[in-house]
Amino acid sequence: MSSSPAILVFDIETIPDVLTGQRLHPELAGLSDEETTEQMITLREAETGGKPFMPLPLHQVACLSVLWVANGQMTLKSLALNNHSEAQILQTFFKALDKTPTLVSWNGKGFDLPVMVYRALQHGLAAPALFQDTGDMKYNNYLNRYHDRHTDVMLKLAMGSTLQKLDVVASMCGFAGKQDTTGYDVVPMVQAGEWQRLTTYCESDVLNTWLVYLRYQRLMGKLSMEQSDAWEQQTRAYVESLTNDDGTPRHAKFLAAWLGEDKQISADNVIEQNNTLAN
Repeated sequence: MSSSPAILVFDIETIPDVLTGQRLHPELAGLSDEETTEQMITLREAETGGKPFMPLPLHQVACLSVLWVANGQMTLKSLALNNHSEAQILQTFFKALDKTPTLVSWNGKGFDLPVMVYRALQHGLAAPALFQDTGDMKYNNYLNRYHDRHTDVMLKLAMGSTLQKLDVVASMCGFAGKQDTTGYDVVPMVQAGEWQRLTTYCESDVLNTWLVYLRYQRLMGKLSMEQSDAWEQQTRAYVESLTNDDGTPRHAKFLAAWLGEDKQISADNVIEQNNTLAN
C-alpha cells in the first residue's frame, strides 16, 4: 500500500446539539446545556420508545479522529471542541479530501459522513471535494454507494446481511475492541471535561477500524499475509510510540487488550482466587 493513494481512516464522536434542540423545543430555552441535553434525550426516548439516539442533524461533532496513511507512514490526530470549533473540525476534514485519499470508516456512510454534511450545512461550509463526480472521480467517488473511494468496512463485511458492531468484529480478529468505554460515555465525558479520555476513545475506534480494514484487504487478496502482518506490526510499533502531553503512554489499555495482557491478568486473577479458596 506504500505506492497506493493515501488512506484516511476516520471516526467522530457526537453530543446533542442543544441550540437546535432549544429552537425545536422552546420550552427548553433558558436551561443549561446539561439540562437541555438531558431533556432532549428524554424527549427522544419518548418519541422512539426508549431509544435515545438523536436524529442525524441533531448530532454535534465533539471529536474527530483520523489516521492518515501515506508513503508507508501513518499519522494519528484528533480535533475536539475543547480546542476547536465544530466548524473548524469539519473544515479541516473536508480540506483533507482535496488530496483525494481513500476514506475508510465503520458505518461512515450511514452515520459519520451524513452527520458531518448536516453540520456543514448548518455552518454554511463548502466541501466540494466530497461531492466531486467528474474527471477521475466520475467512476469512483466518495458518495456513490458502489464505489470504493469511501470504503465503509462495516457495509463491505455485512454483504447485505445483518450489520455488526465494530467491537464484535475487532475483538473477533484479536484486536483491542472497545475495552471499557462506549458511545454512551461520550456525553458524560464532554460534560466532565474529560477531553483526553474522549480523544483516546475516538482514536481507538479509528485504530480498530484500520486493523479490520487490513484484514479485509488480505481477505480480498489485495494484501498478502506477509504484507498484512507487516502493517499490523508497524501499527503496533507506532501506537506504542504515542504519548500524552505528560509523557504517559496514550493507548496503554488498547495495546494491553490487543496483546492479550488484560486477558492474561484476568486469568491469573482467577487462578489466584481458586488457590485462595483451596487453601
